[in-house]
Amino acid sequence: MFDAKTRTIVIVGAQWGDEGKGKLVDVLAERADWVVRYQGGANAGHTVHVGDESTVLHQVPSGILHAGVRCAIGNGVVLDAESVFEEIDALVANGVDVAGRLYLSDRAHLVMPYHKLVDKESAASKAIGTTGRGIGPAYEDKVARRGIRVLDLRHPARLRQLVERGTEHANHILAGFGSTKRADAEFTLATLERLAPRLLSIAEDVGLAVYKAQKQGAAILLEGAQGSLLDIDHGTYPFVTSSSTTAGGAAIGVGIGPRTIDAALGVVKAYTTRVGGGPLPTEFDEVMGEQVRTLGNEYGATTGRPRRCGWFDAVVVRYAVRVNGLTGLAVTKLDVLDTLDTIGLCTGYRIDGEVVTEFPGDIADLVGIEPVYEWFEGWKTSTAEARTLDALPKQARVYLDRIQELVECPAQYVSVGTRRDQIIGL
Repeated sequence: MFDAKTRTIVIVGAQWGDEGKGKLVDVLAERADWVVRYQGGANAGHTVHVGDESTVLHQVPSGILHAGVRCAIGNGVVLDAESVFEEIDALVANGVDVAGRLYLSDRAHLVMPYHKLVDKESAASKAIGTTGRGIGPAYEDKVARRGIRVLDLRHPARLRQLVERGTEHANHILAGFGSTKRADAEFTLATLERLAPRLLSIAEDVGLAVYKAQKQGAAILLEGAQGSLLDIDHGTYPFVTSSSTTAGGAAIGVGIGPRTIDAALGVVKAYTTRVGGGPLPTEFDEVMGEQVRTLGNEYGATTGRPRRCGWFDAVVVRYAVRVNGLTGLAVTKLDVLDTLDTIGLCTGYRIDGEVVTEFPGDIADLVGIEPVYEWFEGWKTSTAEARTLDALPKQARVYLDRIQELVECPAQYVSVGTRRDQIIGL
């Protein structure tokens, strides 16, 4: 995708997350100079398969597996410091050299132990289906101006005040839940004191570094987490994450101007999945759901939870094309459909007797809706070895053509397996 005019590309999920963004970033990073993660936290899980090896990355950008590519964690991320170093140490143990290649925005907010405690004790978090990793409470503190940033670690007196304030607020919330558990400010301070040297050693003004790289003509990938329908503003609220997952969040979460982004690639599965509560209009029945879940190994990379599965929803993806300004699509997991006799594609929703083709802002409108489907003949043959569009079965090409027509965006990549080499560039 990189050429003389396209130097900064944002990669976003165009469904409810788990679309295969990690693989696409890994494939494109081979030609990139920088890969920058711009939002989310340790609740994300990007799985990259190289040969027989599988690597799950939660906070470190997927480009780290390519020698020489610089990787950065932007200010829009809420960082779990303990788990990010576990991730880094595991990469090093597996022979990945990260020295001098990984940067962390000193403006990034930190997930505190008390954030995780509040998240795990919250009934609301359980109802929505959060990962319990403290992401929501950390973003809440950020917006309420009581968050703790990486740069605060340089100022011990200020840090103590912030931790004590955050602990007091967390304990007030825990008491309101009726929980007997309480956060401990001294434990949190001791944890931060232990981690501070490593954090500060990679702390950087990431926005400035990326801006300078852009001025020098570097090829830059901006990597998001979750998916567009989990965006705090544009997703299926309140069943959403706590950050801006759409392309607009990339500029904010890195610290660059929106006009410096040249293209936006939306990643979609050839069907639909989501984890946790909230609407999924095309959701399969139990039998079909288990069949596709097994075929696609649809279990969360972060939590291991089974994903809910359904047919491809063109209403959802067309909406994602619009709110992200997508310039292209990457369709993943086409091979999961290889054995199915017939394949459904949702073209609209029947709501109160009327067919609508635009995604509603009020999820109450999705209660009891009837998806409108077009049905396609399955191809009943393996696509795993296809490396060109012409090598795909005719039925698969018909299906892909109809997806592009309905969502009004061209496909630029089709993935036909988990390995790095199982991809078709269109």
